Amino acid sequence: MKLVDNTSKLPDTDKVTINLGLVDLAQMDLLVEEGFYTNRTDFVRTAIRNQLQQHQEAIRQTVVRKRFVMGMQRYGKAELERVVAGGEQLEIHVLGLATIDADVTPELARAAIVSLRVLGAFSASAAVKAALADRMDT
Repeated sequence: MKLVDNTSKLPDTDKVTINLGLVDLAQMDLLVEEGFYTNRTDFVRTAIRNQLQQHQEAIRQTVVRKRFVMGMQRYGKAELERVVAGGEQLEIHVLGLATIDADVTPELARAAIVSLRVLGAFSASAAVKAALADRMDT
């Protein structure tokens, strides 16, 4: 899980660094040079998308089995107060981006959230992140 500073604009992308063998890199550059891809990034994104497409059913089954919400999930003060008032606690599972609004206090977050698992990025105030640190599954 990537912890995102909630004071800045949330990123649409994140950087990944990989090491490639020289022959693989040269073949990739050749395909770029021949016009199959606009640049190395285009090649890598296409390769990743192809792999994700190939494993789409396994991803879908895992999302269902582990009860993940896919995409962006936002938790606000009013919603968390309703959860606490109802005597419940949330088990948050997000595949994408989870955000907790800035007006949520650390005390409210602890009262409302029993566990937090995010594959992707998590945005909340530093105080809320600290309050939930022992409940985060990384």
